[in-house]
This record gives sequence, structure tokens and C-alpha cells, in this order.
Amino acid sequence: MSKPPANVLELPMEQRAEMALKAAVEEIVIEHARTGAPFYIWRDGKVIAMPKEELAAEAARLQKE
Repeated sequence: MSKPPANVLELPMEQRAEMALKAAVEEIVIEHARTGAPFYIWRDGKVIAMPKEELAAEAARLQKE
């Protein structure tokens, strides 16, 4: 998962909020892949359940970072 920079408190609030949101989504992706719970995304104008293989691959990528 991503780690915030050392100077995170010096960054603008908007940038910190975006970083926090991304970190939260990363955690949820990993948790859903681990538990097998469905994960819904917006794709091609529709809400779909992300395929389990794609979710597992994304979780693995996030854990390597």
C-alpha cells in the first residue's frame, strides 16, 4: 500500500483528502479480495461486480507497493 510522504501535514487539505480516500479504497480492495466479498465498480456507464480474478490481481499489486 501507499505510504504518505514525510511532509504530509504540510500539503494542502485537498491533496491530503485525496490521499486518504485512495488509501481507504486500497484497504477495501485488499479486504474484499481476501474475504471474497463482491466489489462493485463503475465501468462503461454501469455498476458491475469486479471479476474476482481482476480484484485479486489488483489487491496483489497494491500489496506489493
